[in-house]
This record gives sequence, C-alpha cells and structure tokens, in this order.
Amino acid sequence: MSWSFPMGRLFGSELRVHATFFLLLAWIGAASWIDQGPAAAMINIAFVLALFACVVAHEFGHALMARRFGIATPDITLLPIGGLARLDRMPEKPGQEIAVALAGPAVNVVIWAVLVGLGAGTDLQQMATIEDPAVGFWGRLAAVNLFLVLFNMIPAFPMDGGRVFRAALSMGMGRVAATRMAAKGGQILAFVFGFLGLTWGSPVLVLIAIFVFVAAGAESADVGLRDMARHMRARDAMITQYEALAPSDMLQAASAAVIRTTQHEFPVVDAGGGLRGFLTRNALFAALAQGSNTRPVAETMTRGIPNVALAAPLDAALDALQDSGAPAVAVVEPSGRMVGYITRENIGELMVISGRDARA
Repeated sequence: MSWSFPMGRLFGSELRVHATFFLLLAWIGAASWIDQGPAAAMINIAFVLALFACVVAHEFGHALMARRFGIATPDITLLPIGGLARLDRMPEKPGQEIAVALAGPAVNVVIWAVLVGLGAGTDLQQMATIEDPAVGFWGRLAAVNLFLVLFNMIPAFPMDGGRVFRAALSMGMGRVAATRMAAKGGQILAFVFGFLGLTWGSPVLVLIAIFVFVAAGAESADVGLRDMARHMRARDAMITQYEALAPSDMLQAASAAVIRTTQHEFPVVDAGGGLRGFLTRNALFAALAQGSNTRPVAETMTRGIPNVALAAPLDAALDALQDSGAPAVAVVEPSGRMVGYITRENIGELMVISGRDARA
C-alpha cells in the first residue's frame, strides 16, 4: 500500500504503518494537550498505541489461521481506522473462510478476558468517554476490545461477520451470489454510518462509511471477476497488437511511442525477441520529470515480469499480477516466445464485454 512504511517483520509478515496513522497520533496528542494538558496527551497517545497493538494482534489472528490452510500474509498495514492483513488469497472453502474470519475477533475476546481477569471493568458506556484520560486506562481498553468483537461480527462486508455470512450463504447459493448479497449489506451499512457520522458530526464515522462502501464493492467485483476468469484462458485476454521497445532505446524514443500509440505500457525486448521487462507510462513520466530523456529504456523499465502459457486459465494471470505487482503478465508459447501480454485493465475490459454478451 502506498504511503505506508515498514516497521519490521513479525511471524513471517511485514508490519507496515500508513503515514496517516502518525497524523492521527499527532491530532489526538494536540487535542488532548490543548484541552487537558501534556499529561492527558501522553495518556491518550499511550492508549491509542495500546489499542492499535490489539488491532495488530487481531490481524495476526487472521494471518496465522490462514497460514494453517497454506495461505501466506505478505504484510499487515496499520491505518487510522484499523488494520489490514493482505492475504495472498481468501480461502474459498466455506469452513476455512469462517475459521480465518473468526480468528481475528477471537483474539480480541482473549485480550478482553485477560484484562477482565486482571481486574479491569467492562462497561461499553465507556466508549462515549474513550478520550477522557480520567477514565480507567485498562477498563477503556477492555471495553474497546469487546466493541471490536461486536463491530467486526456485523454480517456485512468488509467486516469479519460479512465473511462468515458470505461463507454460510455460499453453501446454498454459490460464492458469487453470496458475495453480492453480503457486499450489498455492507454498502447499506455504509450509508447508515455516513448518515450517523454527518448527524453526530463525527468525521471518523464518515471515513469508516466511505471505507466500508468502497471495500464492499471491491470485494464483490473481485469475486465476480475471478469467477468469470476461471472459465477463460490467457489467450482470450492477451494484447497481441503492440509496439515494443529495445533495451538500448532512449527515453526520448519511448516518449514518441507514447504520443503515436494508445499503449500504457511497452514491452522491452532484446534483438532475439526475448522479453527483458516493461516500461510503463508512469515510470517514463517520472524519469522525464527528472530531465532524463537520454537515459536508455533498460534503466527505467520494470524487470521480473511473470509469464503464463497460452492455454493457462485466466485467473492464473490474475494471481501472477497480484503476487508480483508487475504492470503486465507475458503470454508465452511452449518455446518461451512471447506472443502477447495481459494487464489488469484489459482483463477488466474483457469482463465487461463478456458480461454484456452474456446478457444479450
């Protein structure tokens, strides 16, 4: 995720913190300092850090359970509105998805139980005064963990309860239809959050509403895309008409190619036709902004481009794009010669066209 910074590795996953998280800390510290002085600011900052330690533990609950099913978690990112564990893929077996979804809230239940066992009280009414340092530190933390369990178990995407709901529905109606229903529930919930946020004057609730709405729609689109991709081959989606560049071409020549074509990325091939990498428009423009139009293309291109066979399922190309972060996937013949390439954009266009053809 852009604007996030690595903080180290834990249990095989990279822990990252989004830049806006530091803005949240600064805002809470400044508001507390102005309202109640430096002592209150320090207590509230410590409370937020403790809270987000619980959020990290929640996300590692998902990650470690997913690992039991052979699913890796490359990284976990802390955001002002929570955490995000990026799994390589979501388990498609309903039982496994339920286990992964419930593992996160289960961690918060354990934290709550430990805090209560150590003498912390649990009163959800403390959520109304969560910013008040005069309220017991550990009692507030216990209440927040209990609230996280209740909030995450709402049966709508992208909350964990939505994944449990989707998994349960998919046993009877199929994964795509179940995802659409759970996503629609998430977007309805987002409107409720947005209305309450505007009514109560809570920008955080409005931000959560936007996140929930976008994430629910993205999940529904991704599942539908993958379902259609399973029934297609790489050759159905590949781009075959394109202009290529040589590694020794100057960026000035690449600029001319951008003007005379509609391509957003250019394969870079050697004299024998072998693929060396891809030059994207964004990388080209960034280099030109630095006044580097006489540099060779090879210095700016993206290397390590994955490839798939002509007859490979299209979802294999989707996986390769996601896992590598590359701008494209090369489609190759058995001899290894590239005959085309696939990008996220042209897969999306193919899905739109295929969906319209199916309805026609």
